[in-house]
Amino acid sequence: MFGRRTVWLFDLDNTLHDASHAAFGPTNRAMTEYIVEHLGMGFDEASALRQHYWHHYGATLLGLVRHHGVRAAHFLEQTHRLPGLEERLRASAHDRAALKRLRGRKYILTNAPRDYALRVLDGLRLAPLFDGILCIEDMVMFGAHRPKPDARMFRHVAARLKVKLSDCVLVEDTLAHQKAAHGLGMRTVWMRRYLDGRFKGTLRDGINAGRREVKVGVHPCHMPPYVYARIFSLKTLHTLR
Repeated sequence: MFGRRTVWLFDLDNTLHDASHAAFGPTNRAMTEYIVEHLGMGFDEASALRQHYWHHYGATLLGLVRHHGVRAAHFLEQTHRLPGLEERLRASAHDRAALKRLRGRKYILTNAPRDYALRVLDGLRLAPLFDGILCIEDMVMFGAHRPKPDARMFRHVAARLKVKLSDCVLVEDTLAHQKAAHGLGMRTVWMRRYLDGRFKGTLRDGINAGRREVKVGVHPCHMPPYVYARIFSLKTLHTLR
């Protein structure tokens, strides 16, 4: 089922690295501070608005552009500077080998901006393993951003890559994105490694100190019907049929 024709679309944050540890806290603070400065709100009100837009639109950026005239490029640059990001990066030391062995074309598909994605991939030494990077800057149609889980964006990506949707596999931590992709005929793999907050492995020192012991393979617990497989390790992708 998975071979040379397969096109793998990998999310970045909490799929290829522990973004909850490295980036989410500072990014959320930077977004809230941006709203405080540019919309003239108090911190608590700005934080609530940030979360509201994220839940409603799938990205805080969309709400700010639609309702407040914020320039997308300015917002992304201001909120993703993240000093010290590289020193906080954590990922499985085995991911590089697993990705290198995986047959088919491999792309990053992330709602994050390109500069941030490149910093993460370069810091983890994963960039050479991918055929391309599709970021939020690439998810613009008819003058508007259409990030995941927008079905129009998934169709646009498949057309851009000249591939059938049925040949695409989305590897993600976010179920809403997987549900949309599955509805279009894509296969979906749910990465769970970084979602419980206990991962301690790090690529930078070459070890997985404190790694939680789990069986490599598809998790036996119940999965939503739109999820093809639930995994804790990229090595498992080689076992899927």
